[in-house]
Amino acid sequence: MSLIELRKKIKLLSNPETAESSKWFFKTGKGQYGEGDIFAGIKVPIQRKLAREFENLTYAEIKKLISSKIHEERLIGLLILVDKYSEAAETEKEKIFGFYFKNRKGINNWDLVDLSAPKIVGEHLLNRDKKILFVFARSENIWERRIAILSTFRFIKETKFETTLKIADILINDKHDLIHKAVGWMLRETGKINLKTEEAFLKSHYKKMPRTMLRYAIEKFPEPKRKKYLQGKI
Repeated sequence: MSLIELRKKIKLLSNPETAESSKWFFKTGKGQYGEGDIFAGIKVPIQRKLAREFENLTYAEIKKLISSKIHEERLIGLLILVDKYSEAAETEKEKIFGFYFKNRKGINNWDLVDLSAPKIVGEHLLNRDKKILFVFARSENIWERRIAILSTFRFIKETKFETTLKIADILINDKHDLIHKAVGWMLRETGKINLKTEEAFLKSHYKKMPRTMLRYAIEKFPEPKRKKYLQGKI
């Protein structure tokens, strides 16, 4: 299976109506975060199947996918990387991790980050130095900041909350709605496992948190408690 064959299948599976809907969903208008992105119109479950079918593409071919102007090609390339990482030996995992960072320019929308960062970056750094995440948390690039917080999803699942909370603190005054949502989401996931940990963070920060971030963080709280947080009465 080659990149040429994959691109033939992508063209065959393309759907103009789905593509048009995706352009709106991923905010591709002028001045929006996905400005200029191009869609073939292929839904994610089909992209996952294509990634599995073409999992033996070379790194040179995967690089071409992640550098593509077509959104689905970038996602398929990243899904192939995720699958490769999950099955790789340690030396190969290191190579994939490095490859991911070198080609991160193509990881430039929230779905591309969310479906790859926890399973490659988060997994790789679970028991390693996490300094790069703090560098990314302070980046001017929104996608690097989102990689920083979303990578910690993997740590949360192992009840390791420290990095999530430290990065959430760095991003507490971020200006972008997509970061507000991501931080709130990770705080909510923390609370699912350890509510005391989430609430300890919230009680120190909730009055200065962006409203969207707070709403995401407290989404699963009982309604009376949600109202108290939203009214600033905790």
